[in-house]
Amino acid sequence: MASAQASSKTWSARVGRRPVLLCSIIFILIFGLTVALSVNVTMFSTLRFFEGFCLAGVILTLYALRIELCPPGKRFMITMVASFVAIAGQFLMPGLAALCRDWQVLQALIICPFLLMLLYWSVFPESLRWLMATQQFESAKKLILHFTQKNCMNPQSDIKGVMPELEKELSRRPKKVCIVKVVGTRNLWKNIVVLCVNSLTGYGIHHCFARSMMGHEVKVPPLENFYADYYTMASIALASCLAMCVVVRFLGRRGGLLFFMILTALASLLQLGLLNLIGKYSQHPDSGMSDSVKDKFSITFSIVGMFASHAVGSLSVFFCAEITPTVIRCGGLGLVLASAGFGMLTAPIIELHNQKGYFLHHIIFACCTLICIICILLLPESRNQNLPENISNGEHYTRQPLLPHKKGEQPLLLTNAELKDYSGLHEAAATSAAGDGLPDNATANGMKSCSSGHGLP
Repeated sequence: MASAQASSKTWSARVGRRPVLLCSIIFILIFGLTVALSVNVTMFSTLRFFEGFCLAGVILTLYALRIELCPPGKRFMITMVASFVAIAGQFLMPGLAALCRDWQVLQALIICPFLLMLLYWSVFPESLRWLMATQQFESAKKLILHFTQKNCMNPQSDIKGVMPELEKELSRRPKKVCIVKVVGTRNLWKNIVVLCVNSLTGYGIHHCFARSMMGHEVKVPPLENFYADYYTMASIALASCLAMCVVVRFLGRRGGLLFFMILTALASLLQLGLLNLIGKYSQHPDSGMSDSVKDKFSITFSIVGMFASHAVGSLSVFFCAEITPTVIRCGGLGLVLASAGFGMLTAPIIELHNQKGYFLHHIIFACCTLICIICILLLPESRNQNLPENISNGEHYTRQPLLPHKKGEQPLLLTNAELKDYSGLHEAAATSAAGDGLPDNATANGMKSCSSGHGLP
């Protein structure tokens, strides 16, 4: 799945969102229906691999299209709606499996809804934002005229003069950017690396909490145990999405990610340290602590950790989609989703070794959460901000303080408008050389903008 994300990001950035989405849907139908006809384990595993490969393309392109089609104030809400729909499918899956009985019928039934996704070709247009950012102005012009006809609008009523400006740029050649270009940037590559590490940590430590929770369950029949584990994890994911809606609304993207990462770190450290301390005291007969007390604490910390780590992984992917420029958005998303895939790969590795090294595995991820807490402070805030279109726009996403500065307080980090305004610097230097002193509105970076509400009184 991780390699599929990396491959899909390249094609989506080169040929567009719609062609990759259509090809992924067609091939997932082919491989998915063929899986139901598998005659041995080798054939089943191979076809399932290619099915997952195509599914990664569908997930990646749909995520990018959702972000690019929504206005700034609706991006997170629409993403959460998509998450709730996915969780609803997760709740329905065991019931569907119980009704089908046969796995081949279930496989065919799961793939059939992808037939409806073929209608996306006529419903969803190519991303106009991506066409404009990559200078494909001819295709962008056709798409704008198509929108105009669909909305029964008069093309002549172009108040902002978009079409005349577009006509002037038709002679320019398309300019597509590879994700490798991000290496030469100053801030953008750091933001993507931080979010990759956050995604890797969130999805990786999630299995540690899940394994710890399931290891303390009461002995029940295997089938009932499976349903209990399945619905418990789905319920935790649902509660995590609901909490994200509230926390991100009040704290923003960066504040919400920091909050859930701190919660993950606390749950992990308490589970590793406090439970070992309780285990030592429980060995003494006069301590009053039994193994059941330790198990209850472990289950509590595991649920809190799964709750918070799910939010960390989801917010890291969403955050990356917002701060990565349009020209390389699928590339950035592919890297973060691939990191999440590598984090989930640690689960079967531990299972293959019969849980040997599980404690060390948890300690490593717990240390990663502490590093991530520090790195999150370096990220910018993207709430209610326009999406960056090119790499230079992405570089202007600079870090801001978590708490807004007080009225009349000089900000430590000036805005882009103030950073670019050096018009009064020479005037201030000339005045100072003449001995008249600095003007009242002079700052270290030149003349303070009159429209700015910040500055010393």
